[in-house]
Amino acid sequence: MSLNATPSSERLHIAFFGRRNAGKSSVVNAVTGQPLAVVSDVRGTTTDPVYKAMELLPLGPVMIVDTAGIDDEGELGKLRVEKSLAVLAKTDIAVLVIDGTEEPDENDRRLIAEFEKRKLPYLIAYNKSDLNGGHECPSIHEIAVSAKNGTNIAELRERIAKLVAPAANPSPLLSDLVSAGDLIVLVIPIDESAPKGRLILPQQQVIRAALEAGAIPVCCRDTELADTLAKIPQPRMVITDSQAFGRVSKVVPDTIPLTSFSILFARYKGDLLTVVKGAAALDSMHDGDRILLSEGCTHHRQCNDIVTVKLPNWIRQHAGCELEFAWSSGTGFPRDLSEYKLVVHCGACMLPPREVQFRMQSASAQNVPFTNYGTAIAHCHGILRRSLSLFPEAAALLGK
Repeated sequence: MSLNATPSSERLHIAFFGRRNAGKSSVVNAVTGQPLAVVSDVRGTTTDPVYKAMELLPLGPVMIVDTAGIDDEGELGKLRVEKSLAVLAKTDIAVLVIDGTEEPDENDRRLIAEFEKRKLPYLIAYNKSDLNGGHECPSIHEIAVSAKNGTNIAELRERIAKLVAPAANPSPLLSDLVSAGDLIVLVIPIDESAPKGRLILPQQQVIRAALEAGAIPVCCRDTELADTLAKIPQPRMVITDSQAFGRVSKVVPDTIPLTSFSILFARYKGDLLTVVKGAAALDSMHDGDRILLSEGCTHHRQCNDIVTVKLPNWIRQHAGCELEFAWSSGTGFPRDLSEYKLVVHCGACMLPPREVQFRMQSASAQNVPFTNYGTAIAHCHGILRRSLSLFPEAAALLGK
């Protein structure tokens, strides 16, 4: 990812849904002014969600998503529909495209009900108004358009931009924890698992958040942390990569608050209280219990990998029993979590907040505890209370 690019996880997701041949992809192309989606008279041309990052004023950076027809048929069609509906988990604003020469059917009505259930701002665009003179649109949610000749496309774009999406981020990343002039130390290990030539996204975003708040970020490796602290005034806090928690906690004096990038992102993307409660499940594991380790992105596995090697070892040592582990990555988060005693998720820097919260809610609905890497690692190292010193409400869940 470019240092100057807005991450997809930070973009407002605007998703277009509809039946096959409603002209959904044509409307997407008209709204974006780009040949984003393949257009054809053949039903079901769009087979997988198509994503396009762009600017849409006055909303700013957005992610446009074109989905497959929600009325697709057959075994393959069923899979396509499931992928389309899965997009709802990350959608901030929904646009339902309906063929204006037809009436809404049960598929359309189910989607509208789902938008309202999820409290998603939405519009219904009746396409092909050039064929029937325009569908009557008495509701504030409706507009008649023609992707073919551009009728009302500009107005559709403006109405999308004016929709107010409910705030997905429950908390700021850093701005309420620091003041202008505060010195903060960011501990960034450079080892075999670190990507070559760049910082990972959570590190980039925390540095940016610190600069926006007027704070002064000082970056160092864990191997230079002691020397760094000796050479600077006492910092407001130390933020470390979770993998280095054990080493860093021995170097940072108790008088300096210590937390991790992952814990900050738990608060920013989802719910810190949920992940702290979830970490307690590590204390009641038994032989044969299954734990799901889930990542929001996909990447090449390396030796001593955090999710396949380090984290399972720390959890086994803490639990003191033989556990089974399963893994998921990217969009492959399981719907059925009933076989797991715990979900341990990554910091979710690549996922939009709505999707993180959807995953948390799915686990909660199935009575499966949910935590994340940083919180689990801090708990396994016996320093969770200390790593929550900046968050007294979450620390209170740990008792005395």
